[in-house]
Amino acid sequence: MNMNPWPYPFWIAHRGAGKLAPENTLAAFKLGASYGYRAFECDVKLSRDGVPFLLHDADLQRTTGQHGIASERTWDELCALDAGSWHSPSYAGEPLPSLETIARFCISGGYQLNIEIKPTPGDETHTGKEVALAAARLWSGQSAPLLSSFQVPALAAAQAHAPELPRALLLDKLEPGWLQTALDLQCVAVVARHSLFDDAMMSELAATNLRALAYTVNDADAAKRLKTLGLVGLITDAVDRFIPD
Repeated sequence: MNMNPWPYPFWIAHRGAGKLAPENTLAAFKLGASYGYRAFECDVKLSRDGVPFLLHDADLQRTTGQHGIASERTWDELCALDAGSWHSPSYAGEPLPSLETIARFCISGGYQLNIEIKPTPGDETHTGKEVALAAARLWSGQSAPLLSSFQVPALAAAQAHAPELPRALLLDKLEPGWLQTALDLQCVAVVARHSLFDDAMMSELAATNLRALAYTVNDADAAKRLKTLGLVGLITDAVDRFIPD
């Protein structure tokens, strides 16, 4: 897949607006956009009835105050939950958004999106397939989102069912064979923990035409180092500290 020039902005707002608003909500995306961000990252999984929606954790407790596994509830049940009060009273009642809601926001505003496929454990292949198919449908005729995942089966399913969408392998450490895995999945990029990047890793990526993005970059010195190394994207929580370019 030819991605020259790289089509995504350098600065990417993590989960919508980092930590300034309830993560993975439409309110967070709107706040990130108000700081000038033109690209966002979010986590997507499936409801019990197969609706792709935004949530990081498998469990509902941290961001909705509910107990139980999110994927065991229908979308009608999930979209009625309060995903804002845990953050601050001003966001009380903010709902969990569907991927369709976020697609409409991004397409209408001309924003780019990195969708992290975040399967409930045990549902990797099905989630990869359904999220990829939904993204292909929602962004048909538009600038495609970047699909990423730590879960190889999820990316493999995305590759099989929506091969036209660009993919990136997520890494929190460099296991043996990581580069070959990215190549086998026909990825366009690797998205890794920022501390992993050095000259040797960048040379390996350059030799295979894979681009490099880093998470979660909240420190100015780290951002400067990564820019100098040649990364094409930084995912940040610090949307109020970095001026996106």
